[in-house]
Amino acid sequence: MSVLPPDRERLRILETFLARSLDQVREKIAYLEQQAAIHRRSRLEVTPDWVLERGIGQGAPPVAVHVGGCHMAGKRVRMLERDQAVRALAEGVEACSHCRPDTALGVLD
Repeated sequence: MSVLPPDRERLRILETFLARSLDQVREKIAYLEQQAAIHRRSRLEVTPDWVLERGIGQGAPPVAVHVGGCHMAGKRVRMLERDQAVRALAEGVEACSHCRPDTALGVLD
């Protein structure tokens, strides 16, 4: 049994309604994608003060602490707060020899 109306006139009305609904859905999708792009750009423009570079493999162990924006930091990084960076260095995570986060943080051995 079909849920569609049997006559052409009501089918045309339904077609118009569905076309307008589809247009509204597409507009909403475009708007949400635009907002997501703006959000991504704003996140990328923020340079963190400190980052933790992680290794590869199971558990992705920490490799080095860097000053945010260091060109030596790899792609597997996460932002750190100052106290987290100090803690990581105190726990034995290596300080980048190029950007010297230990010097910038005042945490020299």
